[in-house]
Amino acid sequence: MQNTESKIRINNFIWHGMRWSFLLFIFGGFFAFSQEGSNVVSNVDTTSIKIGEQIKFTVTVETDTTAQVIFPEGQTFSPLETVEAFATDTTRKNDRMTLQKIYALTQFDSGSYKLPSQRIEINGKGFFTDSTEILVANVPVDTLAQKMYDIKPLMEVEKSNAKFWITLVIALLLIALLGGALYWFVFRKKPLSKEEKEALLPPYDRALIELKKLENSKYLIQDEYKQYYSELTGIVRSYLEEDVHVSALESTTDELILKLEMLRDAGELKIDHDTLQQFKRILQTADLVKFAKSKPDTSIAEQDRKSIEDIVTKTHDALPEPTVEELMEQAEYQEEVARKRQKKKIIIASAAAVAALLIFTGAAVAYYGFGYVRDTVIGHPTKELLESEWVASTYGYPPISLETPEVLKRQEVKLSAEAKANIKDIQTFVYDEADNLFSVHTISTTLNKDIEPDYEKSIESLIKKLESQGAKNILTKQEEFTTLSGVKGVRIYGSGTFPSPGSEESVRGKYSIILFGGKGFQQQIMLTWQDGDAYAEDIVNRILGTIDVKTEV
Repeated sequence: MQNTESKIRINNFIWHGMRWSFLLFIFGGFFAFSQEGSNVVSNVDTTSIKIGEQIKFTVTVETDTTAQVIFPEGQTFSPLETVEAFATDTTRKNDRMTLQKIYALTQFDSGSYKLPSQRIEINGKGFFTDSTEILVANVPVDTLAQKMYDIKPLMEVEKSNAKFWITLVIALLLIALLGGALYWFVFRKKPLSKEEKEALLPPYDRALIELKKLENSKYLIQDEYKQYYSELTGIVRSYLEEDVHVSALESTTDELILKLEMLRDAGELKIDHDTLQQFKRILQTADLVKFAKSKPDTSIAEQDRKSIEDIVTKTHDALPEPTVEELMEQAEYQEEVARKRQKKKIIIASAAAVAALLIFTGAAVAYYGFGYVRDTVIGHPTKELLESEWVASTYGYPPISLETPEVLKRQEVKLSAEAKANIKDIQTFVYDEADNLFSVHTISTTLNKDIEPDYEKSIESLIKKLESQGAKNILTKQEEFTTLSGVKGVRIYGSGTFPSPGSEESVRGKYSIILFGGKGFQQQIMLTWQDGDAYAEDIVNRILGTIDVKTEV
């Protein structure tokens, strides 16, 4: 019995083992097929490029149509740079597909670079491309076959005025449109509309016209009694307010009737008692319609309108003839109205003029800039100098020639006994602003001996002179300077803190000192100006461009 059970167990074990082996064989074959079913191939169109040229790196993936494929993105090709990653090209055939991805790569330095292996992910598993060596060659320059040339000088180009004319045309068009609108809507004599003509009529005539319009209205047909009676009482109250000069619009029915009775008793309104009672009844009916939602017959409403028309006529006839004083008051009132209209026109015209000025100013600011327009309107000392008529002159001996906004004035210099031992003659010419740091100095010096001037001592002397005048924290730079005629000299320039003319405060300023000389003589030009003054900078640059000196005594 035990042997039989043992045999059965052995047989079951063998059977299960064979079954699992069969399944593993089937699925193992499946997995192997899937692994072999995905294929990744990469290639480059060239392995040698020049600096800045591009190579095409192509990755081709063949796999199932259901597979999820992820290509590398971004700068994953370092040290090569990705110029562009083209869209993936997909081709399908039955249950297979072929994906092709192309990358444009480059490098801007010569040398040998390795295109790194890239990871292509298919259904979560990574496949890697081959790495490739890329040679980036330098661009040769044949200096023997082709000559080398100096850098060409700057060419002056005339400033285009296109922007100015466009800005000017736009500003003029806006001003013309503003002027046209001003004429059309304000100063043009416009024909009066029907409503405006009616508004100019006397109160009595206007009341009759409005009552006629009410008669032709559709209020009663549309069962709008409240609106009908509101307009009816409004017409008669406005008439009484204007023609009878009684406060009717803000008075209740009883108050209005009482005021009319008082005028009648005073002899200022000749109207009978029955007319007043009839007027009172119509007002009371209107109150009931407006506040108690009463609805009289249509015939009564039409009769009330006729009665109001009759009351307006009787009231107008009952008014006494206007006195001379009243007529004068009416004339004065008309004049006052005319003055108000004229004043309104003046205000509108002034506003239009201000608007035109703002348009013109805005155009000027858009073209020239806010600072320039502000300085033009308010005034700026160095701007006025820059735009003035310049003077070309020669100063001192040995002569110094230059152009300046104003003529330089001779300044007497007293030499000390020690200075006279070395200096034969010194001639100084100066221009300076009373309330501005801008100044121009020329100094021509002849020496007693035929020796070359000591520039270092001259510079030191000039710097000490500036310091003696209150300058502080002076920074100095030096460079060669060449005049228009080719004479070479030395330019010392820099910045510092200078005392402000006309005040005890100090301001940041700049200076420029140009020195020339030869055996037995020396020439100096010194300029100072406030830091940040663009107009002064333009003046200085223009003066430096006109300097010329004679080097032979």
